[in-house]
Amino acid sequence: MSGDPYAALGLARTASEAEIKAAYRKIAKADHPDLNPDPAAAERFKAAARAYDLLKDPEQRRRFDAGEIDMQGQERPQRRSYREQAEAAGHPYARGYGFESDPDLSDVFADLFGRRGGPQGGGHDFHMRGQDYRFGLEVDFLTAARGGKTRISLPEGGDLEVAIPRGVRDGQTIRLRGKGGAGMGQGGAGDAYLTVSVAPHPDFRREGDDILVVLPIGLDEAVLGGKVAVPTIDGPVNMTIPKGASSGRRLRLRGRGINGGDQQVELRIVMPPKVDDELAAFFEEWRGRHGYDPRARPKAGG
Repeated sequence: MSGDPYAALGLARTASEAEIKAAYRKIAKADHPDLNPDPAAAERFKAAARAYDLLKDPEQRRRFDAGEIDMQGQERPQRRSYREQAEAAGHPYARGYGFESDPDLSDVFADLFGRRGGPQGGGHDFHMRGQDYRFGLEVDFLTAARGGKTRISLPEGGDLEVAIPRGVRDGQTIRLRGKGGAGMGQGGAGDAYLTVSVAPHPDFRREGDDILVVLPIGLDEAVLGGKVAVPTIDGPVNMTIPKGASSGRRLRLRGRGINGGDQQVELRIVMPPKVDDELAAFFEEWRGRHGYDPRARPKAGG
C-alpha cells in the first residue's frame, strides 16, 4: 500500500465520496476477519478501514491530498503528541475499523452478522471488543518523580484525567482499562495505553531511583564549609558542606530521591565574578607558604 489510502481501496485520487464508500463496503464483505480467516485478508481489511477512516472526512482527505498529513493522519513533518497511533499500525484518531460511527456501514455489518433487529431466522448478534487506543504522553520531570494528574484529549472528543504514578519512568506504559474505544454488542470497551516521555529538568537528573543535582558553592564555602540550602524534588533542605570540599565530590541526602532512593549532591566550586587585588594578594602569600600540586598522583600506600 505504501501509505496510499487510495491504493488500499483500489481507487483513483479522483474517486467520489460514493465510490470510496462502495469500495470499502466491498472489501469489508470479502475480507472481514469474521468472514475470511486468511491473515492476508485481515491485513487488507485493516488497510482498507484505515484508508476509509481518512478519506471519508473531507477535511482530512483535503489535507492528505495537499501533503499536510500522512495516511496515519500525522502532521508532516511533525508528530502530534496525544493523537498517536490507535493501534500498532493503526489510525491515530482511533475510530475502530471505520464502521461503528457510520450509519450506512453499520447496516452493512448488520447484514453480515445478523444484528439488524436482533437474532432472526437463525442469525446471531455481533459482538466486538472496542479498539485499544495508544497515546504518547509527555510528563514534566517533577510530576513523574512525585506523581500527579494530567489530562489528555481523546480521539472522539472530550478529555480524560490521568493519574501519573509516583516514580514513572521514561518509556514506561500506563494502562487505563476500559478507556479505549466503545465495543459493539456485548463486546467490552478497549483499553488506553499511554507511553510516557519524561521531559528533562534544568536542575535534576534521575539515576535509577536516585536524583542527581549539581550544587554550585563559593570558594569560601569550599574552604571553610558551612550550611547551604539544596533543592530537592520535595522542596529545599539544608545540607552541611564539609571544610575543604572539592568540585566533583558527591554528598548524599538519604531518602530524598524517588520511592526511597537518595539524592546525590555533586559539588561544583564557582569562582567569584571578579578576582580583586585583595584576594590575589592573599593567595600569592598563601601559595608561597602552602603551595601544592593538585594534579600529583598519590603515592602508593600513602
